[in-house]
Amino acid sequence: MKILQTIISTSVLLIATVGCSRNPSCTAEDTKHGDADEKVLIAYVYNPKELPDPTYLTHINYAFAHVDDEFDGLRIENPEKLREITALKEQYPHLKVLLSVGGWGSGNFSEMAADSLLRLSFAKDCRRAVDEFNLDGIDIDWEYPTSDMAEISASPDDTKNYTLMMRDIRTAIGPDKLLTQATVATAKYIDFRAIDQYIDFTNAMTYDLGWAPYHNSPLFTSEIRDPALVSVAEGIQAHLDAGVPPEKLVLGMPFYGRGTDDFPHGVDITKTHLLEGYTYHWDPVAMVPYLTEDATGKFAFGYDNEKSLFIKARFAVEKGLKGAMYWSYGGDNSHGDLRRTVYKALNYPEFRLGYKTQQ
Repeated sequence: MKILQTIISTSVLLIATVGCSRNPSCTAEDTKHGDADEKVLIAYVYNPKELPDPTYLTHINYAFAHVDDEFDGLRIENPEKLREITALKEQYPHLKVLLSVGGWGSGNFSEMAADSLLRLSFAKDCRRAVDEFNLDGIDIDWEYPTSDMAEISASPDDTKNYTLMMRDIRTAIGPDKLLTQATVATAKYIDFRAIDQYIDFTNAMTYDLGWAPYHNSPLFTSEIRDPALVSVAEGIQAHLDAGVPPEKLVLGMPFYGRGTDDFPHGVDITKTHLLEGYTYHWDPVAMVPYLTEDATGKFAFGYDNEKSLFIKARFAVEKGLKGAMYWSYGGDNSHGDLRRTVYKALNYPEFRLGYKTQQ
């Protein structure tokens, strides 16, 4: 952990040495797009009001498509917006766009995957979508095989059938397209060793790990972590222990926070530390910020900011992971401070956050 300790000590001072952060005149000329050693940064893009800026991204996962009501094909939300996003590849040739199928509460997976004919038809429709929309691949976000917690159908055979589904999708889309998956932080529900031959990488959803009065995405375990859940570090280790190679594992980050019922909804997390009526804190063990309510002193909001995302990105590098992903693009500010910070921290060892702050 010596490398991480160095990361933490330098990030506390936040002394500028390289930089784009907080510099509106900065360009992307120093990105590593196309380099063999570039770490990936994947943005889930959901219901965007404007087209995303791919400058500091390598992949976009367009959310969402769903298994249709006949259990044999895809239903894509707002397909015209998907066409606009894939068209960005003309301007940004480094960019790869995948269609993410599923999401919380998205059902019909269990029925489809259990039937060989339905499964083959679904896989064929994935290929059709790849061709029609000029996609670079398919991302599966079945939350979660064998579990009905999202109020969707489930079966004890889901894990086995999940492997068969991924096999059939791989066969249908061919070896040159990407096949990825989003997985629960605990690494449950999926036989990772069985599917390794079919997938390119796994996006570990290491967030939603606690609701107020607990942190949303603590890197390490502290007194403010939900004892029933895991930390980010524990979730990553669970994936590695389950057989995911580090070079095929992507660390998930939240570009949002979770607060108490009366906490203001939709706040800009890059300015949350300035919110009137609340006090900013830094948890030096969990390596994430949080707010308390001035009137009561109680935990009010757990989230990530540039400092915590920087540290998580360095953690991913230290672990030899493929990179990072985040939910979702819309949580960043108009300057792209969060995604730029993560991309730089992943790909440039000399990068430090370029400003001094208490954040």
